[in-house]
Amino acid sequence: MNEETLWAAENREHPGHSTRYIQRFEVMRAEGRDLHGEARVLDAMAARGSQILDAGCGTGRVGGELARRGHQVTGVDADAELIAAAQRDHPQSQWQVADLSTLALRRTFDLIVCTGNVLPFLAPGTAPDVLRRLHAHLVPDGRLVVGFGSDRGYSAESLFADAAAAGLASSAQFSTWELRPWEPSSSFLVSILTRTR
Repeated sequence: MNEETLWAAENREHPGHSTRYIQRFEVMRAEGRDLHGEARVLDAMAARGSQILDAGCGTGRVGGELARRGHQVTGVDADAELIAAAQRDHPQSQWQVADLSTLALRRTFDLIVCTGNVLPFLAPGTAPDVLRRLHAHLVPDGRLVVGFGSDRGYSAESLFADAAAAGLASSAQFSTWELRPWEPSSSFLVSILTRTR
């Protein structure tokens, strides 16, 4: 790893943070809560059997559901505990520990998904590097979809500027995974970015 991510800092300052995150979603699953809103939207954007990278995949909640829907999913996350949970719960996909700011998988993807506040949890100042690395893993005209709380230290404006510098054009923005229109005052952003070069 290069610099400590804010997620790693949270684990260092509050031991057991990743374990509690895993347990929280296990409880929600047991309660019958709908955990697949993101996957439904992303599935609709991809042809059957698409190659999808789940960047910052966590426990594989989104990528695992996309695999269940017929896509070929690879997931990467910097947290080994979360990757172990993804491997346990979704063995049909490939999951590996990796730093998004230096990602080098030697393959490209039709669609890259980056959900669950991954961008705000990066090491400060590394978002431009992460977006460049994700751009490099997209097929020509491939799309990157990010979703995050834009009031958590990484703003929508920062994303738009960093994405443009990385060769990613912003083609649509929404304020929820139900695709409600985005407003600059929205505290959540779902952005669809397309590789332009």
